[in-house]
Amino acid sequence: MNTSMITATNTLSQLQKQLDIISNNLANLDTTGYKSKQASFTDLLVQQFANQPDAGKEAGRLTPNGIRQGTGAKLNQVEMNSSQGSFKPTDRDLDTAFQKEGQYYKVLVQKDNTSSVQYTRNGALELSPVANNETMLVTSEGYPILDENNNPIIIAGDVGKIDITQNGTMNVAMTNGTMQSFNLGVVQINKPQLFEQKGGSLIGLPNNVTAANGMLTELPREQISIGQRMLEQSNVDMSKEMTDMLNVQRSYQFQSRAVTMADQMMGLINGIR
Repeated sequence: MNTSMITATNTLSQLQKQLDIISNNLANLDTTGYKSKQASFTDLLVQQFANQPDAGKEAGRLTPNGIRQGTGAKLNQVEMNSSQGSFKPTDRDLDTAFQKEGQYYKVLVQKDNTSSVQYTRNGALELSPVANNETMLVTSEGYPILDENNNPIIIAGDVGKIDITQNGTMNVAMTNGTMQSFNLGVVQINKPQLFEQKGGSLIGLPNNVTAANGMLTELPREQISIGQRMLEQSNVDMSKEMTDMLNVQRSYQFQSRAVTMADQMMGLINGIR
């Protein structure tokens, strides 16, 4: 196969991955608490040909000696953009927003007969009925929010008013005049680039990782910063994503054209008698 065809083919597959990342960002433009992803590229293996063995004859040269022939580019790393999104005021007691970067709620996700703890900044919380006049605090997708001891938050009785303090304590005033308090489970994500997107605004540890190993930290009450009756919007910059998409599409066209030209050249060579 022609070298230029190999180089273009390698790059095409990686450009498709970047296009998928951009598409996912745009699809979550209005997802509360979503953090955008950014892809970076690096060169694949490069071959160097020392066509000039006498370095003294290369005086004044600004580039490295020899000829370098690459084999394409690959996706080097996909990083999460942890910057704070804008805040949207609401009138709901269960709408919350983290006011510091890197803080996440702990969420219990049960799928395919397995359960795992995942994390979200989506503060649009709900109360879901369970049994015996009890309600459970859940995410907008219905997953239980965990407390500081990794237990679901279950409220017994009829709920009147809910107040969530800045340090993550939820005080529930019941209709019978009693009070119930719960400490929401909040962690600090130290290495967001090592976490995987699990759908929507949920992130979690990779499937092959069983221990956090410093990737996250359980936060004490005094370090938590939560605002009530507001939501954090996605930090996706639509204009940037559209510009990146146009650049990727143009690069994709260039690489596709290189494959076509290489095929035409091989056809001409094979047609020579």
